[in-house]
Amino acid sequence: MKEELKVLFYLKKNQVKINGLCSVMGRITIGTSMAQFSAKVEAEPSKWNAKAGRMTGKSNHALQINRQIDKINLSIHARYKEYLTNRGSVTAEELKNAFQGIATTQETLLKVFAEHNEVYHKRVGIDRVKRTYKGYCNAYSHLADFLQKKYRVRDMSFNQLTFSFIEAYDFYLRVDLKMKPNTILGYIIPFRKIVRIALNKGFITRDPFTEYKPERGQSEHRTLTDEELQKIMNATFDSPNRTLIRDLFVFSSFCGLAFADLRRLTEKELVTTEDGKQWIVMARKKTGTVSRVRLLDIPLQIIEKYKKDRFSEKLFSVPGYSTVDINLKRIAEICGIKKNLTYHMSRHTFASELCLSQGVPIETVSRMLGHKDIHTTQIYATVSTQKISADMKQLSERMAGKFSFVKSQNQ
Repeated sequence: MKEELKVLFYLKKNQVKINGLCSVMGRITIGTSMAQFSAKVEAEPSKWNAKAGRMTGKSNHALQINRQIDKINLSIHARYKEYLTNRGSVTAEELKNAFQGIATTQETLLKVFAEHNEVYHKRVGIDRVKRTYKGYCNAYSHLADFLQKKYRVRDMSFNQLTFSFIEAYDFYLRVDLKMKPNTILGYIIPFRKIVRIALNKGFITRDPFTEYKPERGQSEHRTLTDEELQKIMNATFDSPNRTLIRDLFVFSSFCGLAFADLRRLTEKELVTTEDGKQWIVMARKKTGTVSRVRLLDIPLQIIEKYKKDRFSEKLFSVPGYSTVDINLKRIAEICGIKKNLTYHMSRHTFASELCLSQGVPIETVSRMLGHKDIHTTQIYATVSTQKISADMKQLSERMAGKFSFVKSQNQ
């Protein structure tokens, strides 16, 4: 909220100097904040107009003093306007320091957000992924747009962050941009992280998110059906690169590897056990949790197919994410599948269709996916109607003849 600026000039009459003059002082008031300063000029008490805050008369001394007062007044108002444009607010002390050329160390929301993103970007490819970095950049852009549209400012200080501000931002995403609950959460979580950074560094002392309860929508972790996966496996393409991308997608669908882990997969992660079976044993890039997956026949065939094309210890020459994304969209079109093919989907397909629907315990699936918490696996997992039907058929067969219902004698 914009608070009115008031600038008052007065004489320090309790300290009359030997020459009979008094120092001219200034007072800045913004809302409840106040700051005083010296105008570094002196005036005669008898010729000072307290109501106007300036000297009377047209002597050279009076004109000189009034010009200095006007200069200071204009400088203060110019700085005040800059602060409102860039940050949305300013305290009297900050404004005093600004017009006097004294630097302040006030941290602002978007400044800290941008610094966080810059540091994160430097870690991409080391221990951070590019996709998450893009998510932070999108969250920054939406927050910047909101500040500009709602408050007409390019940034704001952390001390302006209130529960009301967060509610207004949630409303903006939900109503103005018509985002769904889970999409909103995707922009709120990065914002909340920046606030936690501000709390940890002492920029603010209270968490404005304390009372915020985000609305959570139903998770839509879509998977491929058996028929859709088979369509993809049966399809032929005139592009060797597209065939490779299809094969890698199928590989992920049969072992649950995330895209970042598939790109890192090397011969060292292939482990042969005493019974001759081959396993993938590797620490996930995202969490560091070890994932253990036994390779089924189809993934083994894909490994063998591309063995001759191997130029390093990496199992596959995986194209960049954007290339993969474009080709997966084209593969879906060719196969007549009206779903957005992603490596999240292949991972979910492995968990739901290939494991849980075939009776693999959820604890086992959790270990194979490299989840730290089984609750994460429960979010991923969906049980198909066919699985429910098959389970109920088995239950019916087991229960047959086990119980009997005695009819009432009155019937």
